[in-house]
Amino acid sequence: MAHLSDISIAQSKKLQHIKNIAKKLQVDEDDLEMYGKFKAKLPLYLIDEKKVQKNNLVLVTALTPTPAGEGKTTVSIGLTEGLNKIGKQAIVVLREPSLGPVFGMKGGAAGGGYSQVVPMEDINLHFTGDFNAVEKANNFLSALIDNNIQSKTNNLNIDPRTVLWKRVIDLNDRALRDVTIGLGGRFNGIPRQDGFNITPASEVMAILCMASDLENLKKRLGNIFIGFTFDNKPVFARDLKAENAMAILLKDAIKPNLVQTLEKNPAIIHGGPFANIAQGTNTIIATKMGLSLSNYVITEAGFGADLGAEKFLNIKSKFANLNPKCVVLVMTIRALRHHGGAKKEEYNIPNLDKVIDGFKNLERHIENIRKFNVEPVVAINSFISDTDEEVAFVIEKCANLGVEAVLSEGWAKGGVGMIDLAKVVVNVVENKASQYKPLYNWKSPVTDKIETIAKEIYGAKNVEYSKLAQLNLRRINRLGFNDFAICMAKTQKSFSDDESLIGRPEGFTVTVREIEIAAGAEFIIPILGKMMRMPGLPEHPASENMTIDNNSVISGLS
Repeated sequence: MAHLSDISIAQSKKLQHIKNIAKKLQVDEDDLEMYGKFKAKLPLYLIDEKKVQKNNLVLVTALTPTPAGEGKTTVSIGLTEGLNKIGKQAIVVLREPSLGPVFGMKGGAAGGGYSQVVPMEDINLHFTGDFNAVEKANNFLSALIDNNIQSKTNNLNIDPRTVLWKRVIDLNDRALRDVTIGLGGRFNGIPRQDGFNITPASEVMAILCMASDLENLKKRLGNIFIGFTFDNKPVFARDLKAENAMAILLKDAIKPNLVQTLEKNPAIIHGGPFANIAQGTNTIIATKMGLSLSNYVITEAGFGADLGAEKFLNIKSKFANLNPKCVVLVMTIRALRHHGGAKKEEYNIPNLDKVIDGFKNLERHIENIRKFNVEPVVAINSFISDTDEEVAFVIEKCANLGVEAVLSEGWAKGGVGMIDLAKVVVNVVENKASQYKPLYNWKSPVTDKIETIAKEIYGAKNVEYSKLAQLNLRRINRLGFNDFAICMAKTQKSFSDDESLIGRPEGFTVTVREIEIAAGAEFIIPILGKMMRMPGLPEHPASENMTIDNNSVISGLS
């Protein structure tokens, strides 16, 4: 088997012109905004709400992952290839990769093996500039805030100590979590404490992913809550007249990006919030675009189903009036070994006992998905180290729960290796789908919504609030934001807020350290445990294994 980067390079030489990919969606080339031969932006007027309600949405999520991830993107792409192989019109709709994890822990995020979206290098790097636009819009608001604080003639009386808005950069850089700005004398601004989040954690990214059109985007940007005046009055971005300029910076970023898979099927990639510190789903616009252009849309949500899928179902689907008809739970045998107690160096060593013990993690995710009135299918993402005995156990155990588990071989075989999974998904969509239901009512009290997620999804016994979180709750109530959705920030490594509690922990207490407000996105962000919204690099970043030659050929990026 060739290395996956070699596969991508070889196949990329055979890419179809993006105009030909658009024809498969019955999109005229005059509707495309070209970014070279292999990338294009799609105009928002192609969205058809009647088709959105008629066509079929399938969500791909996973069990609680190992640090390397379990292959949701690879399975999403492969499943799309498989559906097209059996005669279904299908498109994959994904998030854009962030440079933070690309150069940090995980490397590229465009799939793998024979299930990739291409051009892979472009997608993993700057792509069409959407992340750059989000970063600039976010940081322009920061500049306006500090300019207003400095101004003697155009001053909103903002108290610098209360400013909640942070700058962003699309890199993992722990040194920027807390910084002091405005040093160097009175011409350089008013000194104050500030900090950076990673770009996927920006509220601007969250707003981009929740917006329905440019006017709605502008309104949401204006609703961003900044802080308070010295008179203790709330200040919003609209008070700085920031929304139009920010929307101008995002005028192209709001349009979904069209690319292709290795098997030359259409793919839409748009938006990129993380699921552990943001909502973890692509844009509503991209999902609706896919549903307007194709009978089947395969989309994914980040990390495990306790994070991305929970937010997809409780936030995105509710707000956008979407009805996911099937959820594919991706798992690997090595992840079950991990949840059964295997150490990192033992992940690829067959051990049925650890798989049996680790199955409880997958079982909890299956139970959780069913709470949304959606039927799950389990995709066993195949690895060379899997044994027939371990795979057979998973298939039998899932069958006992009334769930079909299917071997997923998209990495090694492309669409051909995903035909069985595609057939099972179609059967669920066409014969078992019903109207999904969110887990909580947005109008419920904030603490009730938090505790519903913690107890029903995570399995917590109790929820505790720090003194800061209690102050934050009073602020939320005062500002009238009680009806917002809940977007938890929590470790992806455990159901709990303690990453060491693997498997299916029970009887634990989660601690809400603080609660942030995303008024433009219309959700509240309880931060559990030690979560940081600016990651750091690992001891050996993925960047160490990357090279580029004199012909600009890149290796090690995938």
